[in-house]
Amino acid sequence: MKLKFQAMLLAIAMLFSIPSICFADASEGDVIVTLGENLTSQQKNDMLSELGVPENVQSISVSNQEEHEYLGEYIPKAQIGNKAISSASITIDAKDSGLKVQSNNITWVTDEMYINALMTAGVKDATIKITAPYSVSGTAALTGIMKAYETSTNKQIPEEVKQAANEEMVKTAQLGDSIGGDKAAALMGKVKEEIAQNDPKTEADIREIIQQAATELGITLTNEELDTLVDFFNKLKGMDIDWNQVKNQVSDTAEKVNNFLKSDEGQSFLQKLQDFFNRAIDEIRALTAK
Repeated sequence: MKLKFQAMLLAIAMLFSIPSICFADASEGDVIVTLGENLTSQQKNDMLSELGVPENVQSISVSNQEEHEYLGEYIPKAQIGNKAISSASITIDAKDSGLKVQSNNITWVTDEMYINALMTAGVKDATIKITAPYSVSGTAALTGIMKAYETSTNKQIPEEVKQAANEEMVKTAQLGDSIGGDKAAALMGKVKEEIAQNDPKTEADIREIIQQAATELGITLTNEELDTLVDFFNKLKGMDIDWNQVKNQVSDTAEKVNNFLKSDEGQSFLQKLQDFFNRAIDEIRALTAK
């Protein structure tokens, strides 16, 4: 019975992500670092040491102005702050190896949220490390990572896609405050999967997809949360994204689902699901026995 429930969760929680541009102008093993412009010299050295990058690594600077440019529309200015301190490294990996994110001192944005947003922006086949000298929300890091990607590949990410990636990250984190970060990231991935498979034509179709995905993942959305997601995905659907390729992302996401199954939250969800079916079976038996 437990295996059946695990298979069910695997089917409903599979995370798909937007296909991405390959690192055509970068070679496997190449590394680039982004450093917040307002880090002190000592902090920069500490960040480089923590990221474990080569001594001659290429580094680029990210300003607070750039952070406000991409985040100002989605979160209060006070939350962005007036200093750029988040830092990150990108290591180009082998083709089709997937996208991996590791973060430290990031308190609001989860690794899965970064992965979803970065794939929306067109980044894949890389290992990304994100850190800061002290605890920060993590929203500003995405700006530096996308800038490093553009430098590495000599390819410009369309401005509307950059905005969409930042908006997705923020909206997922905000939803995570209500339902939990892991569930929020899973929901966003599940909705992308359904959009890829069903090609919704109207806003009503997208609303139905979100509601169904939430139901399958055991998530209850408020009307405001639902409306926010409908608006976002309706806008994302109109962008120049090859949704057909999303169907090919199963291999990249299976490991994430398996990790969720092994987690305390995943096991708790499975137990609740099993208890639900046990109660349903008992009720059916009680009715038929009358």
